[in-house]
Amino acid sequence: MRVSVLGCGRWGTFLAWYAATIGHAVCLWGRENSTNFQRLRDEGSNEYLILPRGVNLSNSLETVLDNEYIIISISSQNLREFAKELRPFKPSDRKFILCMKGIESVTGKRLSQVFNEEIGTNCSVSIWVGPGHVQDFVTGIPNCMVIGSEDIETTKDIVETFGSDLIRFYYGQDMIGNEIGAAAKNVMGIAAGMLDGLNYRSLKGALMARGAREISRLVRVMGGNELTVYGLSHLGDYEATLFSPHSHNRRFGQAFVQGERFEKLAEGVETVKALRILSERHELELPICNAIYSILFEDRNSKDVLLDLFLRPLKFEF
Repeated sequence: MRVSVLGCGRWGTFLAWYAATIGHAVCLWGRENSTNFQRLRDEGSNEYLILPRGVNLSNSLETVLDNEYIIISISSQNLREFAKELRPFKPSDRKFILCMKGIESVTGKRLSQVFNEEIGTNCSVSIWVGPGHVQDFVTGIPNCMVIGSEDIETTKDIVETFGSDLIRFYYGQDMIGNEIGAAAKNVMGIAAGMLDGLNYRSLKGALMARGAREISRLVRVMGGNELTVYGLSHLGDYEATLFSPHSHNRRFGQAFVQGERFEKLAEGVETVKALRILSERHELELPICNAIYSILFEDRNSKDVLLDLFLRPLKFEF
């Protein structure tokens, strides 16, 4: 199969590496002025992996949109503008796969909604979410992930096309639950990093239990299946997000409470803004998400907020 990957950051470059490794002809797109693209073009590698010889590099959107499968892996908050760039090429009859985890911060909309609003064609849009880090995959450590779409036959086709011994896919049948869950786990990752930085690691168990419950309530009021949150897209991704040394969101949270800078992308920072919007829109209390928002954007003391959050007065667990 001919596959294009749009985005040459850490995850996008891995997806190109992975697709080529399992036998597909791959074209990896990046902007000409991108430092990541320039390094891949000049050295054929980045800090995580060496690209297989079969991966072609391009900065022409027209060229890469010729392929049947189009994987998009960019910053989630840039998706709307990027989709507008794709629209003039009228990429109908293509299977678009969004390999990002986020919610649009200014609208609270899911990424599939954002993409469908802007692409302006009858394209197929799927999501690819779940746990896994580049650093583990490239050393042969396997994991399980989720492919989801509104059409089960499309889901099955993508699973068959991209499944392997390295990544085992499950069928996702709840776009709302999988998208919200995948995005929200990054906010929980920031919370976990803050607990690490404050030496309250033992509270991460409470964070896992209460965090999943909190997001399940949100998914339910939005019309999704609350049980989806307990699957791979959210709870199943906690190990890779709340505990892994590779998690950008966890590392950001730890650096934040320790007064240090963290330069890499932590999607949870913008996602918590979106969750604040959804909390107000649906008149639903999201205690953990609102606590992280208050620390990041209202200059609240992280130690006081987090201790108050988890050590609140007695109440029934469920």
